[in-house]
Amino acid sequence: MTVSAAERRTRILQVVRDLGTVKVVDLATRLGIPAVTVRRDVAALADAGELARSHGSVALPDTGPQARPGRPDQVVGMLVPTVGSYFDEVIAGARAAAATAGARLVLGIAAYEARDDRAQVDRLLESGVDGLLLTPNWQPGDPPPRPGDQHWLAELPVPAVLVERKAAPGSPAAELDAVGSDHRHGVLLALRHLAALGHRTVLLAARADTWTAHQVRTGYTEGAPLLGLGTRPVIDMHRPGAPIAVPDPAWVAQQIAEAAADGVRAVLVHNDQDAIQLPPLLRNRGLRVPEDVALISYDDVFAALAAPPLTAVSPPKKAVGEAALDLLLRRLDGPPGLPASHLELLPALKVRTSCGGDGAAV
Repeated sequence: MTVSAAERRTRILQVVRDLGTVKVVDLATRLGIPAVTVRRDVAALADAGELARSHGSVALPDTGPQARPGRPDQVVGMLVPTVGSYFDEVIAGARAAAATAGARLVLGIAAYEARDDRAQVDRLLESGVDGLLLTPNWQPGDPPPRPGDQHWLAELPVPAVLVERKAAPGSPAAELDAVGSDHRHGVLLALRHLAALGHRTVLLAARADTWTAHQVRTGYTEGAPLLGLGTRPVIDMHRPGAPIAVPDPAWVAQQIAEAAADGVRAVLVHNDQDAIQLPPLLRNRGLRVPEDVALISYDDVFAALAAPPLTAVSPPKKAVGEAALDLLLRRLDGPPGLPASHLELLPALKVRTSCGGDGAAV
């Protein structure tokens, strides 16, 4: 027999009256109701002032601190498009912040190719998470991002924070909390450094298949004119016309060598994994880093391990994870109706051997 929403909520209130403070996941188990449904009912009861929510648990309002014996453990679900390289540090930051707060982090992976964000989020919700840190697979080639792709994000039954993603203005997901790196500022740091070395034109070699790559490309288009720098068409790390869309560093090195023959000897490369392969390929073409070409990589995951060590733009990856987790906990702990926060953290430039310059380069 189907139980109405009113009946479910009456049963929820009765259990809370009997037990005082109850974790939402325990409430779902006790009532034999899916956790997702209980969260929706709890949210409605809280909005009506009949329940108070805190730390993933519920209690009657104005029951006082004596009815809360301590902070219950919280479970935070985190969705990322990959593990390894960039997101390892973001995850590490969130994990450290969760441990400090007494919370537990549960990881879900929706690979770039799979595009199954919603299915992975549903699995995290079924596991009983109290809140979500989300890095959706919004690709630069999408109609940025399609409204239909975002409505479900605005209808989640638990609080959520976007991580290293910014929703389209006016879209439902734009009303979610968000924490990310200001990649356009990161590109500006690189361009400014190269300009200070005397370069008047800077190349960009970049991927085109990730959110960060799109931000880096936009930062280059916007930043170079601000500094009075000349630009060239972006060198795509995926060689045009190749049967398989995989990075082709040898082809990129050839494009850089041809530009160097025209006097352009400064290049920003997204990302480290691709940039680290370029110095030996350029050397095979008669160009040394940094003597003949100044090279900056973007991401700073492997840059220090290159030969020579690469100057790199370093987004605050760990700090992004920490700030996102802290923001989510504040959302869980705070009163209803708090305004959404959009927080952008600034990257830094780590200057290493790969950026020499004699002031005569263009």
